Amino acid sequence: MPRLLVITHPEVAIDLEVPVTDWTLDETGRRRAAAFAADGAFAGVTKLWTSTERKARDTGEILAASRNLPVQQHVALGENDRSATGFLPREEFEAAADAFFALPNTSFRGWETAVEAQRRIHEATTCIINKHEGNDLALVTHGAVGTLLWCALSGQPIDRKYDQPSQGHYWQADLLTLKPLTGWRSIG
Repeated sequence: MPRLLVITHPEVAIDLEVPVTDWTLDETGRRRAAAFAADGAFAGVTKLWTSTERKARDTGEILAASRNLPVQQHVALGENDRSATGFLPREEFEAAADAFFALPNTSFRGWETAVEAQRRIHEATTCIINKHEGNDLALVTHGAVGTLLWCALSGQPIDRKYDQPSQGHYWQADLLTLKPLTGWRSIG
Protein backbone atom coordinates (compact mmCIF):
# COMPACT_ATOMS: atom_id res chain seq x y z
CA MET A 1 0.00 0.00 0.00
CA PRO A 2 1.61 3.29 -1.04
CA ARG A 3 1.63 5.99 1.62
CA LEU A 4 1.55 9.75 1.85
CA LEU A 5 4.05 11.11 4.38
CA VAL A 6 3.44 14.67 5.58
CA ILE A 7 6.65 15.89 7.18
CA THR A 8 7.34 19.16 8.97
CA HIS A 9 10.69 20.87 9.06
CA PRO A 10 12.65 20.44 12.29
CA GLU A 11 14.35 23.19 14.34
CA VAL A 12 15.35 26.43 12.61
CA ALA A 13 17.97 29.13 13.11
CA ILE A 14 15.89 32.13 14.20
CA ASP A 15 17.32 35.32 12.73
CA LEU A 16 15.23 38.46 13.21
CA GLU A 17 17.18 40.17 10.40
CA VAL A 18 15.93 37.55 7.90
CA PRO A 19 12.32 37.03 6.78
CA VAL A 20 10.75 33.98 8.48
CA THR A 21 10.26 32.30 5.09
CA ASP A 22 14.06 32.41 4.55
CA TRP A 23 15.11 30.88 7.88
CA THR A 24 17.36 27.83 7.57
CA LEU A 25 17.60 24.70 9.67
CA ASP A 26 19.88 24.87 12.68
CA GLU A 27 22.36 22.07 13.47
CA THR A 28 19.80 20.12 15.54
CA GLY A 29 17.30 20.40 12.68
CA ARG A 30 19.86 19.17 10.15
CA ARG A 31 20.82 16.24 12.38
CA ARG A 32 17.18 15.24 12.89
CA ALA A 33 16.39 15.47 9.17
CA ALA A 34 19.40 13.27 8.37
CA ALA A 35 18.28 10.74 10.98
CA PHE A 36 14.80 10.58 9.46
CA ALA A 37 16.31 10.13 5.98
CA ALA A 38 17.76 6.84 7.26
CA ASP A 39 14.54 5.79 9.03
CA GLY A 40 12.51 2.90 7.65
CA ALA A 41 9.41 5.11 7.48
CA PHE A 42 11.11 7.09 4.70
CA ALA A 43 12.51 4.08 2.82
CA GLY A 44 9.67 3.72 0.29
CA VAL A 45 9.53 7.36 -0.82
CA THR A 46 9.86 7.75 -4.59
CA LYS A 47 8.80 11.42 -4.93
CA LEU A 48 9.35 14.38 -2.65
CA TRP A 49 7.76 17.83 -2.71
CA THR A 50 8.43 20.78 -0.43
CA SER A 51 7.01 24.19 0.20
CA THR A 52 9.08 27.05 -1.23
CA GLU A 53 10.09 28.21 2.26
CA ARG A 54 13.81 27.74 2.94
CA LYS A 55 13.44 25.58 6.08
CA ALA A 56 11.20 23.11 4.21
CA ARG A 57 13.52 23.11 1.18
CA ASP A 58 16.53 22.45 3.43
CA THR A 59 14.69 19.53 5.03
CA GLY A 60 13.62 18.18 1.66
CA GLU A 61 17.13 18.39 0.25
CA ILE A 62 18.56 16.41 3.18
CA LEU A 63 15.84 13.77 2.83
CA ALA A 64 16.08 13.58 -0.96
CA ALA A 65 19.87 13.22 -0.95
CA SER A 66 19.56 9.95 0.97
CA ARG A 67 17.56 8.39 -1.88
CA ASN A 68 18.95 10.40 -4.81
CA LEU A 69 15.55 12.00 -5.44
CA PRO A 70 14.84 15.35 -7.06
CA VAL A 71 13.18 17.96 -4.86
CA GLN A 72 10.09 19.49 -6.35
CA GLN A 73 8.44 22.61 -4.89
CA HIS A 74 4.88 23.86 -4.65
CA VAL A 75 4.18 27.30 -3.22
CA ALA A 76 0.78 26.21 -1.84
CA LEU A 77 2.51 23.80 0.57
CA GLY A 78 3.68 26.85 2.54
CA GLU A 79 2.74 27.66 6.11
CA ASN A 80 -0.31 29.77 6.85
CA ASP A 81 0.43 33.35 5.79
CA ARG A 82 1.38 35.25 8.94
CA SER A 83 3.21 38.08 7.20
CA ALA A 84 0.76 40.66 8.57
CA THR A 85 2.37 40.35 12.00
CA GLY A 86 5.79 38.97 11.13
CA PHE A 87 7.81 37.33 13.89
CA LEU A 88 6.07 37.14 17.25
CA PRO A 89 7.85 36.27 20.51
CA ARG A 90 7.04 32.72 21.68
CA GLU A 91 4.31 33.62 24.19
CA GLU A 92 2.54 35.93 21.72
CA PHE A 93 2.92 33.37 18.94
CA GLU A 94 1.35 30.59 21.04
CA ALA A 95 -1.65 32.83 21.85
CA ALA A 96 -1.96 33.74 18.17
CA ALA A 97 -1.80 30.07 17.11
CA ASP A 98 -4.49 29.24 19.68
CA ALA A 99 -6.72 31.95 18.16
CA PHE A 100 -5.93 30.77 14.60
CA PHE A 101 -7.19 27.26 15.38
CA ALA A 102 -10.03 28.29 17.72
CA LEU A 103 -11.59 30.72 15.22
CA PRO A 104 -10.87 29.06 11.87
CA ASN A 105 -13.02 31.48 9.83
CA THR A 106 -11.51 34.60 11.41
CA SER A 107 -8.24 36.24 10.48
CA PHE A 108 -5.94 36.87 13.43
CA ARG A 109 -4.54 40.40 12.87
CA GLY A 110 -4.44 39.92 9.09
CA TRP A 111 -3.27 36.28 9.00
CA GLU A 112 -4.65 33.87 6.42
CA THR A 113 -7.57 32.08 8.11
CA ALA A 114 -7.32 28.42 9.07
CA VAL A 115 -10.16 27.59 6.65
CA GLU A 116 -8.33 29.33 3.77
CA ALA A 117 -5.02 27.63 4.63
CA GLN A 118 -6.75 24.25 4.91
CA ARG A 119 -8.38 24.65 1.50
CA ARG A 120 -5.06 25.67 -0.05
CA ILE A 121 -3.02 22.79 1.39
CA HIS A 122 -5.74 20.27 0.54
CA GLU A 123 -5.96 21.49 -3.07
CA ALA A 124 -2.16 21.45 -3.47
CA THR A 125 -1.93 17.93 -2.03
CA THR A 126 -4.70 16.68 -4.31
CA CYS A 127 -2.99 18.25 -7.35
CA ILE A 128 0.35 16.62 -6.48
CA ILE A 129 -1.22 13.22 -5.79
CA ASN A 130 -3.17 13.28 -9.05
CA LYS A 131 0.16 13.55 -10.93
CA HIS A 132 2.02 11.04 -8.75
CA GLU A 133 3.25 7.74 -10.09
CA GLY A 134 5.27 5.48 -7.86
CA ASN A 135 5.34 4.29 -4.31
CA ASP A 136 5.36 6.52 -1.25
CA LEU A 137 5.02 10.27 -1.68
CA ALA A 138 6.51 12.75 0.81
CA LEU A 139 5.41 16.35 1.33
CA VAL A 140 7.71 18.53 3.43
CA THR A 141 5.65 21.35 4.82
CA HIS A 142 4.85 23.12 8.10
CA GLY A 143 3.06 22.40 11.37
CA ALA A 144 -0.14 24.41 11.08
CA VAL A 145 -0.96 23.44 7.49
CA GLY A 146 0.11 19.84 8.15
CA THR A 147 -2.37 19.76 11.00
CA LEU A 148 -5.09 21.37 8.90
CA LEU A 149 -4.55 18.76 6.18
CA TRP A 150 -4.71 15.94 8.75
CA CYS A 151 -8.00 17.37 10.08
CA ALA A 152 -9.47 17.59 6.56
CA LEU A 153 -8.47 14.05 5.61
CA SER A 154 -9.55 12.50 8.91
CA GLY A 155 -12.92 14.29 8.99
CA GLN A 156 -12.06 16.12 12.23
CA PRO A 157 -12.89 19.76 12.90
CA ILE A 158 -10.05 22.27 12.87
CA ASP A 159 -8.64 22.12 16.39
CA ARG A 160 -5.19 22.75 17.80
CA LYS A 161 -5.42 19.57 19.86
CA TYR A 162 -4.38 17.77 16.64
CA ASP A 163 -1.31 20.00 16.15
CA GLN A 164 2.22 18.61 16.20
CA PRO A 165 3.83 18.83 19.66
CA SER A 166 6.94 20.59 18.27
CA GLN A 167 8.82 21.05 15.01
CA GLY A 168 10.06 18.00 13.11
CA HIS A 169 7.18 15.52 13.01
CA TYR A 170 5.35 13.49 10.38
CA TRP A 171 2.12 11.59 9.86
CA GLN A 172 1.12 8.99 7.30
CA ALA A 173 -1.97 8.35 5.19
CA ASP A 174 -2.98 5.67 2.71
CA LEU A 175 -2.08 7.27 -0.62
CA LEU A 176 -5.08 5.74 -2.40
CA THR A 177 -7.82 6.65 0.09
CA LEU A 178 -6.00 9.53 1.84
CA LYS A 179 -7.22 8.20 5.15
CA PRO A 180 -4.66 9.07 7.84
CA LEU A 181 -2.99 5.99 9.30
CA THR A 182 -1.22 7.79 12.15
CA GLY A 183 -1.15 10.99 14.11
CA TRP A 184 2.03 13.03 14.49
CA ARG A 185 5.27 11.11 15.13
CA SER A 186 8.72 12.57 15.80
CA ILE A 187 11.24 12.41 12.94
CA GLY A 188 13.90 11.50 15.49
